[in-house]
Amino acid sequence: MKSVSSVLQILPNVASADVTPVKADAGTVQVINALFRELMAIFPAWRQAWPDQEAVKAAKATWTKAFMAEKITKVEQIRFGIEQCRKLGSDFAPSVGKFIKLCQPTPEMLGLPPLETAFREACRNVHPSMAGQANWSHDAIWHTAKESGFESLNRLETSLARKLFERNYVITVRRLIDGLPLQKMPLALPARVDGCRTPEIGNRALAELRAMRSGATHHG
Repeated sequence: MKSVSSVLQILPNVASADVTPVKADAGTVQVINALFRELMAIFPAWRQAWPDQEAVKAAKATWTKAFMAEKITKVEQIRFGIEQCRKLGSDFAPSVGKFIKLCQPTPEMLGLPPLETAFREACRNVHPSMAGQANWSHDAIWHTAKESGFESLNRLETSLARKLFERNYVITVRRLIDGLPLQKMPLALPARVDGCRTPEIGNRALAELRAMRSGATHHG
């Protein structure tokens, strides 16, 4: 029998279209089975999460579906998550949501500021008083602020603005990992931003956040 590590080493990348809880192909099933064997070896109290075979089977289907939804489709991502699990020092297996986060390299691993530092920089630079003199430390922070909406970061209360920025910062990190281009910050910003501030801008951001929350609840 091949070891879990060797299985994960030789399996090809799994196309997202093939990763479904009902119609998973043989390669996907092999990856999920190997992953769960590895998790059971790392976390001695795994039965707290999966007390019997029925629970294990249901969890495998749920995890496969969550991987598809969150675009965890490469064996390299799962291997990275397993390595992070070994560093947790916990007896208890993580939830699928936590494991998915462990599969994602942190901004710091890519040479970017941590989330809170990037968020503070973005909020400072998009403030109207900084028009024409903002100093951006990295294209990734400019790109994330642009995707979040300068007006939204200005108008939303801090906790909501942070959630919006965090969601887009995660997407920005994924773009960097996938080698996709980011929006380039302009060499010089205009002295004033054109356009009127309208309630619709903040409302649109709030609606997006509510949808994110309901999706997270659904997936969790």
